[in-house]
Amino acid sequence: FSLLFTFCGVAGLYVLLQADFLAVTQILIYVGGILVLMLFGVMLTNRVVNVELKTGTLHTVPALIIVAVVAGSLSGLFYSTWKGAGTPAATAITTTSTLGEMLMTSYLLPFEVASVVLLVALIGAAFIARREKRT
Repeated sequence: FSLLFTFCGVAGLYVLLQADFLAVTQILIYVGGILVLMLFGVMLTNRVVNVELKTGTLHTVPALIIVAVVAGSLSGLFYSTWKGAGTPAATAITTTSTLGEMLMTSYLLPFEVASVVLLVALIGAAFIARREKRT
């Protein structure tokens, strides 16, 4: 669950930065796709048996001290930034609409080239996956 909360935390940071498109993309791609893919990878790997792992509490106290220092410095940073920031001016233009407009006007050719390259990669991956072995 740690990776899930980390990805959602990054999406929350994007929301705080007023990058709504990146926040939604973070949730859809990373939380919805990459995390599920990694979970399937972990579930489908073979388990190693008869392996003894050393588990000790030697590093617990230094780890707690480091966590406390990082949490304190981050909370101080957030408080000073939040206190100094006023209310943002209401704008009708969002990052999503600006991004869409730029992709369909200024960057139309690179956008289409990227889509063709991704399509070719997808067809190639499907071809490699369906190829039968010759014996």
